[in-house]
Amino acid sequence: MVTERLPERDRPWVMRTYAGHSSAAASNALFRRNLAKGQTGLSVAFDLPTQTGYDPDAEAARGEVGRVGVPVAHLGDVRALFDGIDLGRANTSMTINATAMWLLALYVTCAREQGVDLASLAGTTQNDIVKEYLSRGTHIFPPGPSLRLTTDTIAWTVANCPRWNPVNICSYHLQEAGATPVQEVAFALATAIAVLDAVRSSGQVPDSGFASVVARMSFFVNASVRFVEETAKMRAFTVLWDRITLERYGVRDAAARRFRYGVQVNSLGLTEAQPENNVQRIVLEMLGVTLSRSARARAVQLPAWNEALGLPRPWDQQWSLRMQQVLAFESDLLEYPDLFEGSHVMTALVDGVVAEASQELDRVLSMGGVVAAVESGYLKRSLVASLAARRARLESGEDVMVGVNRFTETEPSPLTAAGIELIDPGVERAAVDSVVAWRAARGDVTAALAALRAAAAGDANLMAATLDCVAAGVTTGEWAGVLREVFGEYRAPTGLGNTSSVPAGDLTAVRERVRRAAAELGTGRLRLLIGKPGLDGHSNGAEQIAMRARDAGFEVVYQGIRLTPAQIVAAAVEEDVNLVGLSVLSGSHLAVVESVLSGLRAAGLADLPVVVGGIIPPADAQTLLAAGVARVFTPKDFAITDVIDELVSVICAARTA
Repeated sequence: MVTERLPERDRPWVMRTYAGHSSAAASNALFRRNLAKGQTGLSVAFDLPTQTGYDPDAEAARGEVGRVGVPVAHLGDVRALFDGIDLGRANTSMTINATAMWLLALYVTCAREQGVDLASLAGTTQNDIVKEYLSRGTHIFPPGPSLRLTTDTIAWTVANCPRWNPVNICSYHLQEAGATPVQEVAFALATAIAVLDAVRSSGQVPDSGFASVVARMSFFVNASVRFVEETAKMRAFTVLWDRITLERYGVRDAAARRFRYGVQVNSLGLTEAQPENNVQRIVLEMLGVTLSRSARARAVQLPAWNEALGLPRPWDQQWSLRMQQVLAFESDLLEYPDLFEGSHVMTALVDGVVAEASQELDRVLSMGGVVAAVESGYLKRSLVASLAARRARLESGEDVMVGVNRFTETEPSPLTAAGIELIDPGVERAAVDSVVAWRAARGDVTAALAALRAAAAGDANLMAATLDCVAAGVTTGEWAGVLREVFGEYRAPTGLGNTSSVPAGDLTAVRERVRRAAAELGTGRLRLLIGKPGLDGHSNGAEQIAMRARDAGFEVVYQGIRLTPAQIVAAAVEEDVNLVGLSVLSGSHLAVVESVLSGLRAAGLADLPVVVGGIIPPADAQTLLAAGVARVFTPKDFAITDVIDELVSVICAARTA
């Protein structure tokens, strides 16, 4: 048998695990353990206050500190986070967007303190604000100033840190928000075009150096269990990116036009029911971004099998790392040329994605580009509608999810007996004490903040003033606070509009229950307030519930993400609602739900029923129920029509209580 092997085995991709929680010191210990196990890159998860520009002692940060990542309030935290890790040899990816410039400045300053030549720094700041408006919700500023921050970061980095990727166009969360492969490709490329156009028009990079900007553009994608389709998607990405960078930007260097991407496979597809099935899902999803040599990921990070249950333990992360290592070092994958070259099946799939994504990209560009498509609500509506269609296929059984809507019979899982990683409640207090002590010990920061304010009001590159703020001891909240004053804040469209939920099955029975309940209460329609308290911006579930409830006959009040408990209580009073539904996926449910319940009692609405949905461990669910919550819904409650029916039951029970 004649086989065509490569003359040398390919080098494996960079292997990462997405990690960080509770404190800089605890996260540093986790980083060191993972590196010792063969991990070749770091992927830092920051908590929501850090991502949205708040210090741990800010009112908005209550209950959120250290929950979904590590809190970083100042240079001291970054020193502790990377203590004993040589930043000159590390490859660090930071999931940070609205505050990306600030975190990069902290990282650069820490590297300088280690004596590292900035030209050797390697890694990525995600820094894609557009998808925050559409899917993840950690934006702060309006699109214009946000693109300026990204542009300034790119221009400074290309000149000073030539190995660093200053932006990571992130289609990962677009897929979680509902994007089809075609939409994921088109919307991500539209964002990349907006960023490149902004850099070019800023005049900060000469035309002769623009290829360097293109070469430092990177992407961060998602991969579902449909790994054949995902392989085609990635090959289509490479075709279109090469075409765009050559034809639109005139980049002649083929190496600079290479599509460079990292990946985390699909956490949304992980299940709470029979969570052991997530192991094979993760492995299959990894194949979609590694099988094709010509479109292979540069870096891969895999979720842990129990992420749908809560925060993974170090052992769970080790398991995910070992999956990568078995594929890279035990299998023969890296010994062969591209496995799909000449495949008529793959060629047809790729050609189809290229053609349809090109049409969708042209549609977005004809609207004035991705920013205009965000502001008009087009992109958000498209994602919400696609997710509704996906949910309908799941509920009807057209799409099979093993252990969830088929093959649900199961034995008790011994894997879940040990539980999940828990955050010590003292973590937040320690972080608050730390930032208070930092402010007391530093010098005067007034001049540094004034210089930042002046630079933001003008057109200077903001990186220089930001680095000066780091050196002066400014905190994350202070840096972002100044920019909030100058740039303002932004609330993105919710995407509901007139979009239908595409319900699976017949809504007739639920509609009739809604009608009867409204009649018995003597109101025209049942009114449901859906609130997202705290800093959690993942709104996909809340939007799907809102649409289905509206289609069932509810009058739905939904004002978007990141509401304070006081705002939710005020809306409940003003709208005279029959039910409050709270959605929290960040782990802050105990603190923020109690604040809402206290506010309702103070407003004379102690009898108004409240339900909660999110990633909520069983013990926490019992705590919430004991505190007065009527129902707790978790990811296992995937049948939305059944959830809406249960909401009617809650309203009826409250009426007769």
